[in-house]
Amino acid sequence: MEIQPELRVAIIGLGVGERHISGYESEPRCKVTILCDIDSCKLQELGKQYPNKLLSTNPNEVLQDPNIDIVSIASYDNVHCDQVVTALRHNKHVFVEKPLCLTFTEFNCIVDTLAVYPHLQLSSNLILRKAPRFLTLRQRISKGELGEIYYLEGDYDYGRIDKILNGWRGKIPFYSVVCGGAIHLIDLLIWLTGKRIERVFAWGNKIATAKTKFLYYDFVVSLIEFSDGSIAKVSANFGCVTPHHHRVCIYGTEGTFIQTHSVALYMNSRHLDAPKEVLSDNYPSMSKGDMIPSFVRSILDGTRLEITCKEVLTSMAVALTIDQSLVSGKPESVNYDWEKKIKHD
Repeated sequence: MEIQPELRVAIIGLGVGERHISGYESEPRCKVTILCDIDSCKLQELGKQYPNKLLSTNPNEVLQDPNIDIVSIASYDNVHCDQVVTALRHNKHVFVEKPLCLTFTEFNCIVDTLAVYPHLQLSSNLILRKAPRFLTLRQRISKGELGEIYYLEGDYDYGRIDKILNGWRGKIPFYSVVCGGAIHLIDLLIWLTGKRIERVFAWGNKIATAKTKFLYYDFVVSLIEFSDGSIAKVSANFGCVTPHHHRVCIYGTEGTFIQTHSVALYMNSRHLDAPKEVLSDNYPSMSKGDMIPSFVRSILDGTRLEITCKEVLTSMAVALTIDQSLVSGKPESVNYDWEKKIKHD
């Protein structure tokens, strides 16, 4: 007799979303039962690869299905908010690809909905936390091996300009390279250091996509001030002529970590000829489904999420404040008033 799964999952959006399937089904108590995509050709093709699953081109039907316990949302960025809110209102846990939303109006709507459903879990696929290199870096920072951290850099070098010129990113009503890209580095720097971001000041341009149909900034850089006075620079560089990569630098009073396109290393001396600890491990060494087993266990076993609801909202609030600074042309403070409404861990 077949054992019925404790959690039934639907996945909406089968680009990145396809890579969620193995993450869920690595947990025996969980089963993906519905695949959904608005592209019927893609849906039928993947339906053949993953048999015995229901197929749907209607996200709303899936979001309202009473037989579904979890929804993975990997659709276009501009519909994330509506789908997250609908899923929560129909008593479903939500795992959403970044970004959670695109505007503060959407952000506040999600916060208000979460406040009504504190028993539901929400997390996002901020996958850089699963990179072994950054897990080790976080441990070394925590142990004080780099001393007091006073300056950080995180550059999201997208290196896939065709995706914004010809893909869905250039066709939706608004696309943010900060919310869609740099948020990975925002979350990473907060997670690595445990610091709280207070203010941001951002600039942007679209020189790389000038005279194209892409209407939004393809490059944004922001200076970030933490509550302890340390400073960071974060950029989203979607027009760069580089492979896709995450450049990260952490400067401490006792040591430095540097990751470029060609090398990653630790330095603990100011002398030019001093030996450096060059890393030889593979990077990034994680996949898009790696966060999901932890998400499932948090629902079934009550264990702590690797990325909590509050952490998702914090990184999102910072990203949206950077976009706000782009519009205002001045420094903007990050508003944390929403924390009073959220009962989630």
